[in-house]
Amino acid sequence: MGNFSKAPKRLVTGVVLIHHGFIGSSGAYPLGPATREWITVGTGTLLIIGLWTPMTGVLVAIIELWIAISRPGDLSIPLLLGTLGAALAMLGPGAWSIDARLFGRRRIEIGNR
Repeated sequence: MGNFSKAPKRLVTGVVLIHHGFIGSSGAYPLGPATREWITVGTGTLLIIGLWTPMTGVLVAIIELWIAISRPGDLSIPLLLGTLGAALAMLGPGAWSIDARLFGRRRIEIGNR
């Protein structure tokens, strides 16, 4: 069960980021906000495949904070996605990711005192 612990979080966060990016980019925005939405789609894709997860999580947190500050309205989705991005940056990619295949899986073992 431990091998699958982070994969659903990455998958769900990635799918929501892609959906949020496509919904946000369908409006008539100038280049700046549309670029943010396409970056959101790109980071969602990177999270789904598990590539560069810590850096991608930090980028998600920054972009979603940028979206929350620059757009009036409901802040719940950008704040949720930003929090999930920060959490995934701290948790790492997990066993089912390209990062684990490229760089090896890192395990934290806590010994008895």
